[in-house]
Amino acid sequence: MQHDLLHRYIFEKLDARGELVQIERTFTEMLAGHDYPEPVKELLGELLVSTCLLTATLKFEGDIAVQLQGDGPVKYIVINGDNNQNMRGIARLNGEVTGRGVKQLIGNGYMVITLTPVQGERYQGVVPLDSDSLAECIETYFQQSEQLSTRLWLATSIEKDRLKASGLLLQTLPVTNNKTKSAEDFEHLEALSSTITHDELLNLDAMTLLTRLYHEDNPEVFEPQSIAFKCTCSRTKTMTALINVGLEPLLEDIRDKGQVTISCHYCLTDYTFNEEEVRSLF
Repeated sequence: MQHDLLHRYIFEKLDARGELVQIERTFTEMLAGHDYPEPVKELLGELLVSTCLLTATLKFEGDIAVQLQGDGPVKYIVINGDNNQNMRGIARLNGEVTGRGVKQLIGNGYMVITLTPVQGERYQGVVPLDSDSLAECIETYFQQSEQLSTRLWLATSIEKDRLKASGLLLQTLPVTNNKTKSAEDFEHLEALSSTITHDELLNLDAMTLLTRLYHEDNPEVFEPQSIAFKCTCSRTKTMTALINVGLEPLLEDIRDKGQVTISCHYCLTDYTFNEEEVRSLF
C-alpha cells in the first residue's frame, strides 16, 4: 500500500466530488522529536489530513494555515502547508492533557483558516469550535463559507512503530441548474461513504477502498498528488529574527551562554551564532 498521497475523484453521472488522503511518512516525520501526549498526536494527525483535503478542495496556489486555538490544555495547534502538499505542524500545551477530542483539548475556541495566495489578497476564515469532532468543525466551515454540502471521515493510528492518518472528503459540486439532483446525489454517496470503517480508511489501498465504496457509481480517479513533510525554516530566516531582537539583548545572551541558539519549533533544528556572527548582522 502506498501512503502519503492525495487522490481526487469525481463521478460520471453524479454532482459530487471526493478526495482521499492516506499519510504515514509525513505524519511520522512531523512528530519526530516531539513528546506530545497521545490525544494531541491524534488531533495533529486529523488536522494534518484535514489541511491536505482543504488545500486540494479550495484550489489555489500559495500557503495555508489551519489553526485551532482556545482556553483548554492545548493552547493552539496548527498545520502549515501549501498547494504542493508540503506540510508541517506543531502544538503548544498550556496545561495537563486528561481528555480527548476538540472540546476537551482546545476548550472554548476557534478554528482559523488562513490562505495566502501567490497572487491575490490574503483570506482568513474563522469558525467557532462548537463540536467535539474536528470533521464536523470543517464541515461547518464549508457550509458557512462555500455553502456546499460537505462530509469528512477522519482516522488516525498512533501505534509507536507506525503512525498513520487518513481522511475521506465528499462534497457536492457547485452546480446551479438542478439543485434537487445535486442534493439527492450527495445523499446517496454520503450513505455509501458512511459505511467506511477506521481500519479500512487506514489500511486499504486507495483503489480498493474507492471500489468497495462506489463500485456501482464509476468514480474517475485522477493522478495522485504526493504529500511531504517540509519545514520552511532556514539560517537566513533565523538571522532576520535575530535582527528583530536587537544587538544588546543578543550580546547579553552570549555573555551568559557563550553563543545564541535559536531552535525551530517545527523541526527542532538548532541554529547557533557566535559573537562575531551576531555583530556582523548589525
